[in-house]
Amino acid sequence: MTQLAERHDSLAAGFEALKREPAFGHQGLAETRTQAFDRFLSRGFPTTRDEEWRFTNIAPIAALPLAPAAARTIDADVTARLQPAGPVGVSLVVVNGRLVDTPALPAGVTIRTLDTATSSDLRPMRPAGGTIFPELNTAFFQDLVVIEIAPKAIVIDPIQVLFVTVADGDAPLVSPRLVIRAGEASQATIFETYADASPDAVAFVNAVVDVDVAPGAIVDHVKLQRQNPVSFHLGGTFVRVARAGTFTSHAVTVGGRIGRNDIVSVLDGEGATCTLNGLYVGTGDALIDTHTTIDHAKPHCPSHEIYKGILAGRARAVFNGKILVRLDAQKTDAKQTNKALLLTDEAQINTKPQLEIFADDVKCTHGAAIGQLDEDALFYLKARGIGALDARNMLLHAFADDVLTGIRLETVRTTTMALVEQMLGLPA
Repeated sequence: MTQLAERHDSLAAGFEALKREPAFGHQGLAETRTQAFDRFLSRGFPTTRDEEWRFTNIAPIAALPLAPAAARTIDADVTARLQPAGPVGVSLVVVNGRLVDTPALPAGVTIRTLDTATSSDLRPMRPAGGTIFPELNTAFFQDLVVIEIAPKAIVIDPIQVLFVTVADGDAPLVSPRLVIRAGEASQATIFETYADASPDAVAFVNAVVDVDVAPGAIVDHVKLQRQNPVSFHLGGTFVRVARAGTFTSHAVTVGGRIGRNDIVSVLDGEGATCTLNGLYVGTGDALIDTHTTIDHAKPHCPSHEIYKGILAGRARAVFNGKILVRLDAQKTDAKQTNKALLLTDEAQINTKPQLEIFADDVKCTHGAAIGQLDEDALFYLKARGIGALDARNMLLHAFADDVLTGIRLETVRTTTMALVEQMLGLPA
């Protein structure tokens, strides 16, 4: 503990200051927080010597003078600017990890925060032994949002949670925490957005999302990470899918200096289904890291995964996709695909698909492809009178749209494509 405290006096001082806040010991959290912080200090920030981080150097994060983010508010025009270009249903606004706005909720939906959370809301569903940053979140989170969908409730309108970071002074440590509980045979769409109020203020967002999909429930989850080019984002999404439940994830990353998504989905009931799709776009010196794990713990569980990346400038990406099939998970059907386009000679990606299979009656496939734009396709388009730049842009649109079409929310899909176009300098 002493070594890390010496390196990061502000982080240790921030934890001591948090002890004086009512949130620290709420619902018996004091011991949980202290243990989590001790575990983080004992392991410290991961380095490139750690297998799970060997392509992702987070020294710039470790070097920040981190301090817990203070409570802030934002103007309505800032919120409007960060919203999708069109209706998204219900929108919850969370600023620096604290819920500041709760609109009228549809029938069957309950929202809880730290003040009203139950002990089960505060109990993490994530497996032990993974990335250390959820421990840091547990130590420092000052509020949480719990979205509970009642059994058999069909929520037509999507529920957006807009996480906004307001950075002033030293780089704030923002610790958003979201819990999604979908009751038996319920159905809902949850849309997360992470953004910065300022286009050039540095912040470190360390987010944790726990999702519990009850038997027969359907959760369609969309995450859009659009933070500014100098901020850092590490997000962990941990999912448990019960019998005959369905979880679909669309994760889109179009921002941040360093952005990492750790997604762990456990298929914990017979007939559970999981789909993980994602698109990441990097330019400049951005580093985008995606680690996914689909844990087939029970039989007759299909899973599908498609991740695509577009990299320009000196951007780098990491994709590590793991499919685990346990001994009793017979009749598993799992498919994984990762494709990346490198638009410059300086861009690079490290991809590592993994299969760990302990059952013998399964059907599992994975594949990875990395390359540049198809010269034959470009020639075909130019031969039909389409200019070289337009032909390139058409192929990039088609490449990204293959993932984005899976997002059911048209306004989210349109907004996301506009952000991709802006990053790559494509005409709208």
